[in-house]
Amino acid sequence: MKIIIKNVTMSRTEEEGFLGKVEFEVEHHKEPYEIVFHSKDGRDWGYSLHFLNESGPEEEIDALDQYLEENDEAYWMLLDAAMEALD
Repeated sequence: MKIIIKNVTMSRTEEEGFLGKVEFEVEHHKEPYEIVFHSKDGRDWGYSLHFLNESGPEEEIDALDQYLEENDEAYWMLLDAAMEALD
């Protein structure tokens, strides 16, 4: 899958830890996506994947989620982009 990053933010607070958002498109997918990363300590990361503006085909987001689960390089590319945006 070809991922095109469009917008990235990352913040950190003492109370909440790290919170990052990456807006991106996937070539040949109908709608853009947003992935939200969260970590209390900057080591153990959780994420949530959503359509950015409006819902698209469920098969596409499911395929992307599976791709990110199985492809460390793609996952880390998105997380690294968020980390680079840290204020």
